[in-house]
Amino acid sequence: MSKTIIILITLLLLAGCKNGHNQTKRVAVAVVGKNILYYDEMPKLVQHGINESDSVALFQNYINKWAKRQLLLQKAEDNLTPALKDEIDKQLEETRSNLVIYQYQRQMILEKLDTVLTDAELENYYATNEVSFVLTSNIVKALFIKLPLETPDINKIRLLARSNDQKDLQQLESYCYQFAEKFDDFNEEWVPMNRLSVELPQNIENEENFLKRNTFFETSDSTSLYLVSIRDYRLRSSLSPFDYVKDDIKRIIWNTRRFEFIQSLENGIYNEALKENSFKIY
Repeated sequence: MSKTIIILITLLLLAGCKNGHNQTKRVAVAVVGKNILYYDEMPKLVQHGINESDSVALFQNYINKWAKRQLLLQKAEDNLTPALKDEIDKQLEETRSNLVIYQYQRQMILEKLDTVLTDAELENYYATNEVSFVLTSNIVKALFIKLPLETPDINKIRLLARSNDQKDLQQLESYCYQFAEKFDDFNEEWVPMNRLSVELPQNIENEENFLKRNTFFETSDSTSLYLVSIRDYRLRSSLSPFDYVKDDIKRIIWNTRRFEFIQSLENGIYNEALKENSFKIY
């Protein structure tokens, strides 16, 4: 057995040992220049059931990769031009500055930004910005059912699907759980028409005419029956329903508040520095 393998197996045994202060003893595994790889920095490579030779191979592979990277880094640092090193230092400092500022802004936002949005505020934004909420596609509230052609009591299911009575819809849902290949009311929310039409076996050529002419639609293919009940619809170029864009409005107001908060934070720090003569402009 090679010296390297013996050392690696020994490391496996040492990994579980702890000193009198109940702290894991650090064991150096490899060194390149001033950089040391410690055993506790290595990922958990040993899995239950893996044999000894495979474990050693995993450790050797990881150490070799680490060594190659460190050696390549060392060679690059020794051979890069001073100009390139300066450029790297500038990029690192810029990245660090951006990260520190971002984390500080995030901390201030979490601590001080008002995140409460009332329905009145959302509705007011909707009313004063209607031009921003014109539909670019047709949307529907609908019920979709896909049934095997041999489903019993299909006529009853048709009648229940046309109904708006809550008891009928509960009965319909019970039937569909037993027999339907798919039953979807889209959580009774507005959805784009193409989300519904993609479920049908043939394309809808003119969505506008289809929606104007149909409150209930039925079609089939060789194996299945498709039922669609249109509860409500809005056509493209009309105003979006409030509840369809409510979440969008929340995001818009939140982003506006966030932007204004950050601007106020920056201006406040700047003005405070001016008063305290923390910097001068020459």
